[in-house]
Amino acid sequence: MTHGKLWLNTIYAALLLSLIAILPAAAQSPFEGGWTLNTEMSNLSFQSVKKQTVVESSGFATFQGTIDESGMANVTVLLDSVDTKIDLRNVRMRFLFFETFKFPEAKITAQINPDDIADLATVRRKKVAVDYTIDLHGVTQSYQSVVTATLLTDNLVSIASATPISVPVADFNLTEGLGKLQDAANVTIIPSATVSFDWVFARNTSTVAVAPAAAAAQPANAALEAEGDFDKAACKGRFEILSRTGNIYFASGSSRLENKSGPLLDSLANIVLRCPGMVIEVGGHTDSVGSAASNQRLSESRAASVVTYLQGKGLAKDTMIAKGYGETQPIADNNTKKGRWDNRRIEFKVVEN
Repeated sequence: MTHGKLWLNTIYAALLLSLIAILPAAAQSPFEGGWTLNTEMSNLSFQSVKKQTVVESSGFATFQGTIDESGMANVTVLLDSVDTKIDLRNVRMRFLFFETFKFPEAKITAQINPDDIADLATVRRKKVAVDYTIDLHGVTQSYQSVVTATLLTDNLVSIASATPISVPVADFNLTEGLGKLQDAANVTIIPSATVSFDWVFARNTSTVAVAPAAAAAQPANAALEAEGDFDKAACKGRFEILSRTGNIYFASGSSRLENKSGPLLDSLANIVLRCPGMVIEVGGHTDSVGSAASNQRLSESRAASVVTYLQGKGLAKDTMIAKGYGETQPIADNNTKKGRWDNRRIEFKVVEN
């Protein structure tokens, strides 16, 4: 090789190295390393309308979430953490609407296409369509909505609803629960809510502090209520609400409790324990089918079965009394199937001295 060719090859190699040096490195995957929801910087809220025009905004205090490297996002919400800013309204939402003693969590799963936000590092903010599912109250539904992705820093990204998302209660078999809410509060409520969220995720490979995962919190202690014992008003309000659930079941014509009554009665036992010094009446009621005498006996034995169950959970005998009312205190029309169902019930109340 001549000196001239060697010189040209040297110059060519130098130019090639210089070109490689100034070319951009391979773009980092938007989800490389995965992301974790920073709960302290995030929020999830829903808006409901009562009396046709009164808008109320509520939220949830406890949730967790992740986005994996493929862009699959998962968020879990503890429904006991519903926050309406009013204690007994929270209790109604938990026991009458969401039935958290049976369905403690809601789960949202969404697939974010990495290609849709590949340029986020450049544009910093953009709207993308996302397919997602909601698992709530034992029902899973699929939807598509537009979200706004905002790269706050290299290691923090916000995924927020572009507009409030309408969620009909009928989609999740919550119509009956809505009716119980309306009866308890004596108001009409539009059977749909709008949901808004702004979830901030931190890149797992960063040093950004991530709030502790909500998975560490159990549904029973996620409720936003005073710790320790309840006062009399709080106890009375809770027993009135639990009397409306309709989730205590007996075999037909029998006082034998069905197993599916357990979740509600276990929650009730916890409340009774937090109402020390109070005596709780467990009242049995029936419909008018059959003789008055047989209905009286059935109501008494059903109330006694509930007391026995609660005593099995560690409650002292002197904290509860069983009383049967038979068919004497109907709350609905015994001429209809629904009315008879409503009349067959167990009620709880603080015995007044």
